[in-house]
Amino acid sequence: MMKKKSISASKASLFFFLCQMISALDVPLDSKLLEELSQPPTITQQSPKDYIVDPRENIVIQCEAKGKPPPSFSWTRNGTHFDIDKDELVTMKPNSGTLVINIMNGGKAEAYEGVYQCTARNERGAAISNNIVIRPSRSPLWTKEKLEPNQVREGDSLVLHCRPPVGLPPPIIFWMDNAFQRLPQSERVSQGLNGDLYFSNVQPEDTREDYICYARFNHTQTIQQKQPISVKVFSTKPVTERPPILLTPTGTTSNKVELRGNVLLLECIAAGLPTPVIRWIKEGGELPANRTFFENFKKTLKIIDVSEADSGNYKCIARNILGSTHHVISVTVKAAPYWITAPRNLVLSPGEDGSLICRANGNPKPSISWLSNGVPIAIAPEDPSRKVDGDTIIFSAVQERSSAVYQCNASNEYGYLLANAFVNVLAEPPRILTPANKLYQVILDSPALIDCAYFGSPKPEIEWFKGVKGSILRGNEYVFHDNGTLEIPVAQKDSSGTYTCVARNELGKIQNEVQLEVKDPTLIIKQPEYKVIQRYGHVSFECIIKHDSTLIPTVIWLKDNDELPDDERFLVGKDNLTIMNVTDKDDGTYTCIVNTTLDSVSASAVLTVVAAPPTPAIIYARPNPPFDLELTGQLERSIELSWIPGDENNSPITSFVIEYEDGLHEPGVWHYQTEVPGSQTTVQLKLSPYVNYSFRVIAVNEIGRSQPSEPSEQYLTKSANPDENPSNVQGIGSEPDNLVITWESLKGFQSNGPGLQYKVSWRQKDVDDEWTSVVVANVSKYIVSGTPTFVPYEIKVQALNDLGYAPEPSEVIGHSGEDLPMVAPGNVQVHVINSTLAKVHWDPVPLKSVRGHLQGYKVYYWKVQSLSRRSKRHIEKKILTFRGNKTFGMLPGLEPYSSYKLNVRVVNGKGEGPASPDKVFKTPEGVPSSPSFLKITNPTLDSLTLEWGSPTHPNGILISYILKFQPINNTHELGPLVEIRIPANESSLILKNLNYSTRYKFYFNAQTSVGSGSQITEEAVTIMDEVQPLYPRIRNVTTAAAETYANISWEYEGPDHANFYVEYGVAGSKEDWKKEIVNGSRSFFVLKGLTPGTAYKVRVGAEGLSGFRSSEDVFETGPAMASRQVDIATQGWFIGLMCAVALLILILLIVCFIRRNKGGKYPVKEKEDAHADPEIQPMKEDDGTFGEYSDAEDHKPLKKGSRTPSDRTVKKEDSDDSLVDYGEGVNGQFNEDGSFIGQYSGKKEKEPAEGNESSEAPSPVNAMNSFV
Repeated sequence: MMKKKSISASKASLFFFLCQMISALDVPLDSKLLEELSQPPTITQQSPKDYIVDPRENIVIQCEAKGKPPPSFSWTRNGTHFDIDKDELVTMKPNSGTLVINIMNGGKAEAYEGVYQCTARNERGAAISNNIVIRPSRSPLWTKEKLEPNQVREGDSLVLHCRPPVGLPPPIIFWMDNAFQRLPQSERVSQGLNGDLYFSNVQPEDTREDYICYARFNHTQTIQQKQPISVKVFSTKPVTERPPILLTPTGTTSNKVELRGNVLLLECIAAGLPTPVIRWIKEGGELPANRTFFENFKKTLKIIDVSEADSGNYKCIARNILGSTHHVISVTVKAAPYWITAPRNLVLSPGEDGSLICRANGNPKPSISWLSNGVPIAIAPEDPSRKVDGDTIIFSAVQERSSAVYQCNASNEYGYLLANAFVNVLAEPPRILTPANKLYQVILDSPALIDCAYFGSPKPEIEWFKGVKGSILRGNEYVFHDNGTLEIPVAQKDSSGTYTCVARNELGKIQNEVQLEVKDPTLIIKQPEYKVIQRYGHVSFECIIKHDSTLIPTVIWLKDNDELPDDERFLVGKDNLTIMNVTDKDDGTYTCIVNTTLDSVSASAVLTVVAAPPTPAIIYARPNPPFDLELTGQLERSIELSWIPGDENNSPITSFVIEYEDGLHEPGVWHYQTEVPGSQTTVQLKLSPYVNYSFRVIAVNEIGRSQPSEPSEQYLTKSANPDENPSNVQGIGSEPDNLVITWESLKGFQSNGPGLQYKVSWRQKDVDDEWTSVVVANVSKYIVSGTPTFVPYEIKVQALNDLGYAPEPSEVIGHSGEDLPMVAPGNVQVHVINSTLAKVHWDPVPLKSVRGHLQGYKVYYWKVQSLSRRSKRHIEKKILTFRGNKTFGMLPGLEPYSSYKLNVRVVNGKGEGPASPDKVFKTPEGVPSSPSFLKITNPTLDSLTLEWGSPTHPNGILISYILKFQPINNTHELGPLVEIRIPANESSLILKNLNYSTRYKFYFNAQTSVGSGSQITEEAVTIMDEVQPLYPRIRNVTTAAAETYANISWEYEGPDHANFYVEYGVAGSKEDWKKEIVNGSRSFFVLKGLTPGTAYKVRVGAEGLSGFRSSEDVFETGPAMASRQVDIATQGWFIGLMCAVALLILILLIVCFIRRNKGGKYPVKEKEDAHADPEIQPMKEDDGTFGEYSDAEDHKPLKKGSRTPSDRTVKKEDSDDSLVDYGEGVNGQFNEDGSFIGQYSGKKEKEPAEGNESSEAPSPVNAMNSFV
């Protein structure tokens, strides 16, 4: 029997049924060959022996087989033929033996229970499947039972029985509560293998009513639930501790039988208090390592993949502090049959011998029986070449009719094995499967293996020849393998050549030629060497190789047998590795690996990094310039430049910059050529023709660039035709009758030779004209005259020199000069969209009349007059441009109710064409702008006068004004809104019947027929006393000047809460006014820091009142005194006067208090009683103050009904009892703190009160506070 020496693994998956073939003939796994050979059937796929199916789904019983010719299939059920044609629910898949039983169309799975077997048959034999037992899965419901509550004493043991229904396959058991949460398990509480829940001892926390056992039937995906079990734990004191006893298994010994290869599970669960601990041992041996596991808190011993050696006695020991107990389980491992030697397919030639061997083992020993084509061999047709000898069938001098499929059945009480093995007798002429002229390549002095894969029956003889007519190969220098391979143990150069393989048997002969090439080995002729380098230096390892010229090597560098770090410091060159700025982590072994398609070599070296010795401070500087530049390898378009680097000055060189000078065209000007890494000292440079080159090199490090090296020798390249033509060629006319052709000229070195010129060619496009050409000097423009206006031209510009022309240039399209358009757009139409927007349409002009590039259309439009005012204005034309061939546009920003004109013009690159006739259109009315002003004057107790200006832009005919107003209370809340419509010809209005001393907010806008315009708002206050209406003003500005300061006082009439400021400056000076802010609403201020003997101008203004100031007053400070002026505050007369005033005020307060208590009235009180206003509050009895008479500095608003002026100043004419009469006049003395009496003085005449209203005196408290 021939032994196959090598088989291609990549083809092994093509035909599974031949992958284990051992025979007198080896059939190579060649797909084309296998398709041509006859083959008995082989079962490739079948359902499991014990096949549990889901009763809700179709039953699929698999049976797949292969053979040549393809086999047919049949089935038996329960040992008799199963006629699938008679059962409409059963079908067989096409080209397959797989059965599909259609349960989902009304069938019942139980009706198809049984034992099924498949037979695959062709002309060469029949293969059979295993007996497939079909059983539908079952998930029965739990048997109803009445569960009594479990009452258990604390510390006792407890077993909750599950007893699940018997299902197929058996269910998976787990315990949960009503909330579907798994019950926690521990060493004390755990679930047994039978599903029961065991308590080694119960605790009070075990009391609950929802211990529920669940059974999950995976096959049908259903879960069955047992009724909840109630457990109640009652306590007794004290709790008695107990030694261990076994809950399961019972007794002291038990037996367990398990089958070989299965998982052995042994269980011991013990009761006791404290909870016992379980330990396992094997008597007379050790528990098997790597296959033993403990589960369920060591209560379960699990041994996987058991064998006969695992038989024996296993002891579990339960122990707590009170004692121990144990149980011995005697384990016997039986075995279903398993193969020792399964029969394998046999391929024979006619007349050959062979055998099928079927050996199996088991416990007990299995019996062996044979079948032929599915029939017991005792009753099968006789075959004189066959002899059965127990577990072996011997074949002698087989013939083609001896082909058959044999079945070996090994069985005992625990199961059976069934194997199919065919005998295939073939008669085939030789075939060579190795491709013709296949090329083999090997390295010199290495073995060469030349294949000659073959097949034939009988087995062919193989012979090898070298050369087409060479002699047969023999001798010790060759090895001939059984599979046809020729081996040359040590290939030499003369081994190269053509080799011929010849295969022959009695049915024929065939030959095949292959080629062998012997290559030179790859060598590392300069290996990397051991290096010691100081930290922060740089190091280089060399790896110079020599290789066969026909092989392409790849070089890989490794560090410590791993990839190089991803670090830019590692530079891999063609034949070296450079590490820049070495650090400690770079220490290690560096390996250079050179690979080709045929061989691989490597070499290594160690790098040791050491610390640099202490040295003086390192001076880093730019590198010195390179030197000794050398030009080699001169060619017409390239040259090699090499140099020697200068000193790097303690900073590694990172790169070299190469520059060149063109001494022929630009002497003295250096240009950038290229840049190379700092580890490189040679470079191949590309050159251009007709350039006198000189090169120089500049070194670069982190500090900067070196000085340039000395120039290299000059190298003049030969002249040549230009390689390129000018770029950016354009044709644009500057006049209506010319064409200006422009281009970007070639640079000096681009000319490639002397005598650079340009051939300019042009012809009119789309006209059958010849090219017109002219050769011009080295310029960049040419003008063609006498051209038609704006026609397209084809243009090309070609470079040439003394040696010839550049390649044919590409053509560009240009145009001759443009002229102004001839035609105006027609049919101009205007569609007014609204009062500010219109849309204009026009017809496009003919393109020929444009006489140039159409850039767009311009719309000129202007306002002729406003229809509401009928007054002409300065005409300002506006222009809108619409790009491209657009025939409409929008005119935004128009003024409503106006008359406009517009025209349209076409635009090209030359300019604008004639305008279309003016088109008149009018915009409709719009809403007006806000009134130009709103002024509120003449406030009285119950009326206000409103004056306004008409809108700046009425945008139509005004039909009316709308006035809305509403009161505002002290908290700025708005009252009811009143609306008044006013004729458009009015400009003022008196509002009557208003509330006195009330603030109003006014909203005022104009209206046209379109609608209302924007509003203008104002606020105003009706007065509280019927006096002459006050306009906001500051009057009676008076000054009392001293040497370096002056006291300024004034009177203010106007709205409340005015914030005052004082402006002053030197009289007659053009300097800006200086400004001082007055705190609060005081009506006096002291100017300090003045220059003695100087005339000043002064004025008072109010913040927030635009442009509202007093008239100017002029005063002069006193002359400088030789001695210090006496402070009046220290004078006795002034102190006496102040005391008298304070005494008078105190007396007045006492009198008022007494008269009030007696029911008397002081003058102000009399006036209040006369008005009988209920809202005026009397003096509070609890603190002696007045309810409505506040401090002059108090800014809180007055309640309705108070009679003080809105600016809270006290007018002298308002009260006979005013303290004003106690002042000393304008020219009285004063202090620097501003507390002077003169501000309360004035005219003594009393003005008569108007109407029946009476002014009231200021509060005495105010009068007192005014001195502070």
